[in-house]
Amino acid sequence: MKSRYKWLIPGAVLLTTLGMAGCDVEKTEEGEMPEVNVEGGKMPEYDVDTPDVDVGTKEKTVTVPDVDVDMPDDDEPDVGEPVEPNVQQTPPANQQN
Repeated sequence: MKSRYKWLIPGAVLLTTLGMAGCDVEKTEEGEMPEVNVEGGKMPEYDVDTPDVDVGTKEKTVTVPDVDVDMPDDDEPDVGEPVEPNVQQTPPANQQN
């Protein structure tokens, strides 16, 4: 289960890096630390220029394969359905004393 998450942090870093590479961020004003008495402060202001992205659609014809499905007969079990074992019992042999 650990192997599922081993790409989580590198993937997040990659996505963040790619996201930051697409933006031009310039700090336009310095910020201030808030007072200790939790009365607020001043957040820095940023001017962010994002790239222009043109999104459009176009019609495309896709050829899909023809699939034939053979349905099982009623006496055949469905996939995942429990099957009772087909065990034939033979009558016990007559024992002679």
